[in-house]
Amino acid sequence: MIEIQNISKSFRTDEVETLALRDVSLKVDDGEFVAVMGPSGCGKSTLLNILGLLDNPTAGNYLLDGKEVGSLKERDRTMLRKGKIGFVFQNFNLIDELTIEENVELPLHYLGVKASERKKRVKEVLERMAISHRAKHFPQQLSGGQQQRAAIARAVVANPGLILADEPTGNLDSKNGEEVMRLLTELNREGTTIVMVTHSQHDASYTHRVINLFDGKIVENTQL
Repeated sequence: MIEIQNISKSFRTDEVETLALRDVSLKVDDGEFVAVMGPSGCGKSTLLNILGLLDNPTAGNYLLDGKEVGSLKERDRTMLRKGKIGFVFQNFNLIDELTIEENVELPLHYLGVKASERKKRVKEVLERMAISHRAKHFPQQLSGGQQQRAAIARAVVANPGLILADEPTGNLDSKNGEEVMRLLTELNREGTTIVMVTHSQHDASYTHRVINLFDGKIVENTQL
């Protein structure tokens, strides 16, 4: 599903250029659950942003389902991202002014799904995440664990083939973190491909493979 070939990414501020990724090549098969680890500043989030079509590489190729997508224009990247990729972030990224139901429904709005189908799918995914009783509440009225389950519901409501998770348990206590990892593992067992950035060896133990980055390079690629 995912193949990146000799990807590099540099950022320039004033006259200083920083190389965040250096000639990175990687394949992730359909249905894999992969953890990306490494010290702060090693390029983990940059890699995830490129995989999620939130940014373009400076050099190299990114193939998604066999199609080169790394050099797509912003409009084309946005359309592809909406249809194929779900995101789960450490800080939940829910919109405070919208109810949980409305937050989860957003991806379906973007895809032009009919209202009756939207309501049906939102109801189903909220029930699966065990927060249907909080559908009419606002994010700030939920616990951190409930907010992350809502964020996962939003990520999966459009049935994407790929979920990208950036420190999904980073703001949670151990009990809620375990629940989030259980949900991600369950989704993976049903066929969803997941790439997860994490600092937690415990969370990484749920995955099939751990990729370690250091100074923008892959230094270890370990099958579990």
